Amino acid sequence: MEGGGDGDGGRSRAEAIMRELERLRAEREELDGRIRLLESQLRLGAAPLPPSAAAEVEPTGSPSSSSSAAADMISRYRRHLLLPQFGLEGQRKLSQSSILVVGAGGLGSPVAMYLAACGVGCLGIVDGDRVELDNLHRQPLISGSAVGLEGQLTVYHHNGSPCYRCLYPNPPSSPTSQSCSDNGILGILPGVIGCLQALEAIKVATAVGKPLCGRMLHFDALSSHTRIVKISRSSPTCKVCGENPVFTKEDFVNFDYESFTQSPMSKNSTTRSLNLLPENARVSCRDYKKVLDSGRPHLLVDVRPSHHFQIASMAHSINVPLSLLEEKLPLLRDSAREVSSRRDGRQHCPVYVICRRGNDSQVAVQILRENGFLYASDVAGGFESWAKEVDPSFLLY
Repeated sequence: MEGGGDGDGGRSRAEAIMRELERLRAEREELDGRIRLLESQLRLGAAPLPPSAAAEVEPTGSPSSSSSAAADMISRYRRHLLLPQFGLEGQRKLSQSSILVVGAGGLGSPVAMYLAACGVGCLGIVDGDRVELDNLHRQPLISGSAVGLEGQLTVYHHNGSPCYRCLYPNPPSSPTSQSCSDNGILGILPGVIGCLQALEAIKVATAVGKPLCGRMLHFDALSSHTRIVKISRSSPTCKVCGENPVFTKEDFVNFDYESFTQSPMSKNSTTRSLNLLPENARVSCRDYKKVLDSGRPHLLVDVRPSHHFQIASMAHSINVPLSLLEEKLPLLRDSAREVSSRRDGRQHCPVYVICRRGNDSQVAVQILRENGFLYASDVAGGFESWAKEVDPSFLLY
């Protein structure tokens, strides 16, 4: 019996030792965790704890408020930290970076959202026409654009890449410039390009990866095809970033971008009107309304693209897109002869041409008059003027 008691006592002592070992291991594990946490806090750029920091740690092992902040950062960005190419150092650089998003529209909104979510230390957003920042032309500029079903992206003025003015010292002519209001845009496309902009901003801010410096990415939304083309290096003669720049802070503050590009930028701006025709080749929308009300036979040719014509159109108009006008001249001659037969023996048929804003219609009238339609006239201002001056119920788009 005594021998059995000694055996029981030995087992009890062994169990006590095992329990003590488990307790010590747990304490060691807890201490190791707190050490790793504080080391991470230092790597992430937080201020080191004072000597009395140990007193701020509760006996249960819950960290102080500063440690909680570091723990929250690790928890929030842990999937960034797991990336070997990014890790703690990349996140630290990102948390210390300052990024300005110029424009909070279709591109800027996803850019700002993802940059904020990724942990950028200071994120600024500006929109509208009052951008007053020193030396904006000297910052890295991550440029994205999207129109129709295509987008493009590059990083300007970084690691030897050109600034925007290096590539485009002079703005393109207004007729060659595309805008979403004129050409439309698939709603998801700015989000795609905007996310890629945010990615480039992160690469520039953290010096991780290979930004699109000296390269431009083109994206085709319909095929999901991307291609990257090389662009020239910065120009030593550039007026903005060259060896002897002449573009000053005052120039930037007073810069009239709309005047420089000869194209409207704000919502209140109107499309620049062409003036290609003499007065006797144009009629106002009110004068054309009088023609309609009189019932005089005539031909109304709508030269907008066919998908525009399907959105809204005027009764009895013929849709001949400007791009197909010369090809469709025989059809118009047949239609004009048919109208002439209803004009009490008169030989000519008045032809009125209308478009969305009154520019394409002028080009069309030039083509028609050069091809024998001597009584072709442009409806000045197009449907935008028609809705303002004659029929407010006409659907503008």
